[in-house]
Amino acid sequence: MEALAVIVLAGVLAGILSGLMGVGGGMILVPMMVFLMGIPQHAAQGISLLVIIPTALTGLWRFHRQGIVRYKVAFWLALGAAFGALGSSGLVQSIPPETLRRFFGVFVICMGLRMALNKKK
Repeated sequence: MEALAVIVLAGVLAGILSGLMGVGGGMILVPMMVFLMGIPQHAAQGISLLVIIPTALTGLWRFHRQGIVRYKVAFWLALGAAFGALGSSGLVQSIPPETLRRFFGVFVICMGLRMALNKKK
């Protein structure tokens, strides 16, 4: 039961961050699953991708109601992202979990620094 509470809490936290900052939740969920729940890196990334679906749909519904979704831009981004995900999801299986974890950590740090230091023009 305690494990279920941690899982639900992680989901709530990812949902809050997704709604507040527009992140898919993976930056929170993947480290939580790997370090707190002991889930292997590859599996955590797969689970995170599945969790994005209801999180994104819920957020999209709210943003759509506010009239701020640019569907044409979203379509082309989604098309490119789908092709990128197809290729990279096969490639990622050949990367050792330790290396993948490091890549993920560096990516999260770089994105965090860029967001924190970026000056609006």
